[in-house]
Amino acid sequence: WYQRRVRDNYNVKLFIETMSIGRIIASRTAMFCCDLQDKFRPSIQHFPAILSNANRLLESAKILDVPLVVTEQYPKGLGSTCEELNIGHCKINCPKTKFSMVLPEVQAFLQNNSSRQTIVLFGIEAHVCIQQTALDLLALGYKVHIVVDATSSRSDVDRFFAFQRMRQAGAHLTTSESMILGLAGASDHPNFKELQKIIKTEAADTNLLQFSCM
Repeated sequence: WYQRRVRDNYNVKLFIETMSIGRIIASRTAMFCCDLQDKFRPSIQHFPAILSNANRLLESAKILDVPLVVTEQYPKGLGSTCEELNIGHCKINCPKTKFSMVLPEVQAFLQNNSSRQTIVLFGIEAHVCIQQTALDLLALGYKVHIVVDATSSRSDVDRFFAFQRMRQAGAHLTTSESMILGLAGASDHPNFKELQKIIKTEAADTNLLQFSCM
């Protein structure tokens, strides 16, 4: 009984840390990739860099067995997810016309994976689909981490104020490298060498220094 009590207390401690301070635990996390489609390429700020940083996250999710959810906004008119993104391991890929990613199929996925209470969210646009997804998830009780160097909008002004709005609502703002290393947890992780290959090259610049006064 003592060992069970210690284990239960440890699980409660992890839950509290995950829900209150935003600690990342891979086994309790899901990754959401929002609407990174080719038709947006000419209009989104820093789009090549956003794709590069998104791919770092996607590759890490595959290595760490973090389930991936992908959506595409009106793919009939706006096309599919950019071909350079590695989404072959996604659990679901949902077309949508709603701005939020919180669709019935996504809610069913979350219910079937109820231990995944932390959502890593990135994509476009920050002030529309990302923001509405974050607010919906927060309202449902999930902890949300926005990967700012893998998230953008057509306007940096909209991007800036979306980050502010989501942080005020309770989302955590982070970067791709911080997220990857947070999911690993320690350098003795069995897959750390694979992750090192991803972060060996510095993340692409998405002009975030202008937000440093947030």
